[in-house]
Amino acid sequence: MCIVFLSFFISGWFQKLFKSKVFLATQRDPEAKVTGVSPSLSPPSSSSLETAPFKPQKLPSALSSQTRWRRKYDLLVCHSVADIDIEEAKRLVSFLEASPCSLRCFLWQRDVCPGSAVPTEFCQVVQECHLQVLLITPNFLQEAWCMYMMHQTLAEGPVSNRLIPLILNLSHAQYPRELKFYFYINLSRNTGQAYSLINKTVLKYLEDQVKHEKTHDCSMDSTGNIISGADDR
Repeated sequence: MCIVFLSFFISGWFQKLFKSKVFLATQRDPEAKVTGVSPSLSPPSSSSLETAPFKPQKLPSALSSQTRWRRKYDLLVCHSVADIDIEEAKRLVSFLEASPCSLRCFLWQRDVCPGSAVPTEFCQVVQECHLQVLLITPNFLQEAWCMYMMHQTLAEGPVSNRLIPLILNLSHAQYPRELKFYFYINLSRNTGQAYSLINKTVLKYLEDQVKHEKTHDCSMDSTGNIISGADDR
């Protein structure tokens, strides 16, 4: 009889001990009680999760077109010899060359060939560039060489879309009368926005040239088919 009572007492004591341990564990980690997840388990690390594959940015097709690569440069930057203008031209070229479009720029102070005749070199570069940028400043207007570059660029086409005038520290009243038919970009207001606009302008020009060339090729093919049909008759 005593043995039965002792066994019953020990069994009850172990049950109380087990229940007390479970109660303390749930008090220390209430989330384990709610979710049923063992506190010893940790969430998977970010490195073990599958990451989405990287997709490189697709560049506009005009940048790889034959139309673009027929010319050696995308842009010619004309500026005065004043130090402040040279530094501004360098900043502009650095931005355009480092952009996703990786524009090919000719910077006069950096890329001119030593020993060559200046007018001859400039005229050749104009022919090798798609577009010309004029960095018009008070110093630009005072230099005879800069005015020569402006007039030589205009001689390529009085109202062509190959010219991008930029003004810096210059009022609208000081804007050259020769360029009154051209919209200019003001670098004095927001330089970063102006640089981006120049980048977009160059890209838009290249895209328009590609479209124009495709249209011209289609017209030539159509004309050739008509003539060929007439000859067959």
